[in-house]
Amino acid sequence: MPDTFESKSVRSQRHAINQALQEGHNDLATELLQRLQPCDIALLLESSPSRNRLDIWQLISSDLHSDVLEELAEDVRNGIIDTMQPDMASDLLEEMDTDDLVDTLRGLPESVSQDILAAMDEQDRQRAELGLSYGEDTAGFIMNTDTITLRPKINVDVVLRYLRLKGDIPEHTDTLYVVNREDKLMGGVAITTLITAAPDTPVEDLIKDSEAIPVDMDDGEVANLFERYDWLSAPVVDKNNQLVGRITIDDVVDIIREDAEHSMMSMAGLDDEEDTFAPVIKSTQRRSIWLGVNLFTALMAAAVSDMFEATLSQLAVLAILNTIVPSMGGVAGNQTLTLVIRGMALGHVSSANARWLISKELAIGFFNGIIWAVLIASVIAIWKQDFMLGAVIAFAMMINMIAAGLAGVTLPMIMKKLKIDPALAGSVILTTITDVVGIFAFLGTATWLLM
Repeated sequence: MPDTFESKSVRSQRHAINQALQEGHNDLATELLQRLQPCDIALLLESSPSRNRLDIWQLISSDLHSDVLEELAEDVRNGIIDTMQPDMASDLLEEMDTDDLVDTLRGLPESVSQDILAAMDEQDRQRAELGLSYGEDTAGFIMNTDTITLRPKINVDVVLRYLRLKGDIPEHTDTLYVVNREDKLMGGVAITTLITAAPDTPVEDLIKDSEAIPVDMDDGEVANLFERYDWLSAPVVDKNNQLVGRITIDDVVDIIREDAEHSMMSMAGLDDEEDTFAPVIKSTQRRSIWLGVNLFTALMAAAVSDMFEATLSQLAVLAILNTIVPSMGGVAGNQTLTLVIRGMALGHVSSANARWLISKELAIGFFNGIIWAVLIASVIAIWKQDFMLGAVIAFAMMINMIAAGLAGVTLPMIMKKLKIDPALAGSVILTTITDVVGIFAFLGTATWLLM
């Protein structure tokens, strides 16, 4: 192989692998794959058509299979696991950290995950079942159980000799946790403190209070705490304050990324694990559901317009202008909706400040309504030489901007209380409201004043 491959960037290597596969040079592709990190191999699989993924998977060293699976998006990972026998899949999953193992099993069909669990050894099955027993969006679901615990009475020298004997400590370990005989958390000792302390110092003299995370805390709140206090890791405790695991910064980064993807994809009615290169039929089925919902809401807006068919038939100019008011309301409402959803995700919005926020958005809607009502009235009056028509559209604009602000701020709050994801359905409901209110206000006022 030419030496120039040694100096290629990861992106160039992936391009070279794809080219080698297309040309049937599997030996070259295998050699190039060995030079990539598991995360880069996962990216290669995710960016390849589904029909080529199994061919690439078979060329990957079996030693890397478990690490690559951890990095894959759910849809792609499930597609590969579905091709394996339960025994083979369980061998790979047993090598994963607890949080990745639980996340993988939760994403698989129930029958497949049960077969894999049955094929696991007792210790790994218990580890997986414990994680699966917690809610999907909780601290217990994302925690690792690979914690190193200390007793308060031992000294630093004993701890350091134990760590040297152990040889390998869990990744991202910055703190060792001190527990009593009932495994109740007493606090933590930073690795840096242990290294610099005198060998005969008792561990209990080095304990610092560790902010413990309840096992049932929402993962979004966990991410907020890590961001606020700049934690690298944090202990997780049950209702009896017994240490059950820990959460590390890499888990929190995954939460933040997944929440961002969820918000972005939900706005379009897509699953946040949607596979870009999924088969056509599968993608069509998923997207058709949301398109059907949108068609229903569009028909609702059309039904409102149909109520004023006689008015539209006599004043054709109304049909030309009929889209302006709903469009402006939709944009204004989505601005408010996005701001409130973000505020809720960051923990800024609560029942304590909800009334003030509603008042603020109503005021913004009112002032925006005045600004744009005056502007659109002036444009229409000059364009169509009709002052009354300008006044009609100005009034409708004012009404819809206020309605948009009110809907944008209240919808996420109401949906959260109903345990509905605002990011998933909020935009569609809001657009329906602004369309219906805008059309009704414009055509209704026109029918009243111009007919």
